[in-house]
Amino acid sequence: MPAPLSPPHPLHQEVLRWYARNARDLPWRSAEATPWGVLVSEVMLQQTPVSRVLPVWRTWIGRWPAAADLAAEAPGEAVRRWDRLGYPRRALRLHAAATAIRDRHAGAVPADHADLLALPGVGAYTAAAVAAFAFGQRHAVVDTNVRRVHARVVSGTAQPAPALSAAETALAASLLPNEASVAARWSVAVMELGALVCTARSPACGRCPVREQCTWFREGRPAHQGPLRRAQAWHGTDRQVRGRILAVLRAAEGPVGQAVIDACWDDDAQRRRCLHSLLVDGLVEPAPDGGLQLPASAPARPLGLGQPV
Repeated sequence: MPAPLSPPHPLHQEVLRWYARNARDLPWRSAEATPWGVLVSEVMLQQTPVSRVLPVWRTWIGRWPAAADLAAEAPGEAVRRWDRLGYPRRALRLHAAATAIRDRHAGAVPADHADLLALPGVGAYTAAAVAAFAFGQRHAVVDTNVRRVHARVVSGTAQPAPALSAAETALAASLLPNEASVAARWSVAVMELGALVCTARSPACGRCPVREQCTWFREGRPAHQGPLRRAQAWHGTDRQVRGRILAVLRAAEGPVGQAVIDACWDDDAQRRRCLHSLLVDGLVEPAPDGGLQLPASAPARPLGLGQPV
């Protein structure tokens, strides 16, 4: 449902002016970017910094410039080309979305928000982002950076709550400019402000275009009172083991024997547990003639939306 219209907000002019001068030159923001390129970027950018996404995005779009190009390949090729981007179930979700775009929409990423939301693996944020950034529509696009800017500037708190609330979504909708193309630009501008200036750990308030309007700054930048988000560990975790197994399979030209998988991690119980989870998630499958391989066919069960890998 489109956000209700609202009066112009004092923040609009300053944030949009700042964005015009400071926006990063990213390929998915260029005039030549396709809706498919925007969709790929939005999925890749979830929980992953721009610096890591850029080379992988360029590889993907070079190999699969349209959704139908990806859909024509085995899902395992999507996992292989995902490389070390992290959370590789996103690769399977993109392959599933590409297949649906080919089969339901003649290969063109749909512009309708409801159709976007109906694509497999596409949640509320991604559907809104693609509708706004690829098609210039008026939708509230609320990521971590946007939530942090809103929390500080409007609510006066150092950090947003751990999970997105209905109140935050309503606030984002109330701040949208009424003109669709301006609303889309506003959404990416607030996102960029959070990424470059209003950062989580070291906000550069001296360079902020809305410092004088920021409730948090005016109140002396009070410390965060709620629970802090802890950085996820990596070394020795199941995520690292899963990554090791996938790296072996990505590097192989064909099926990999169990002995090769066993050699990639010493802890037998942890390795078996992680391999089982990769099989359950559809990221690995038994090869017809023995051994293990990246998936040659789509997963037998629907892909979840909120389970990081």
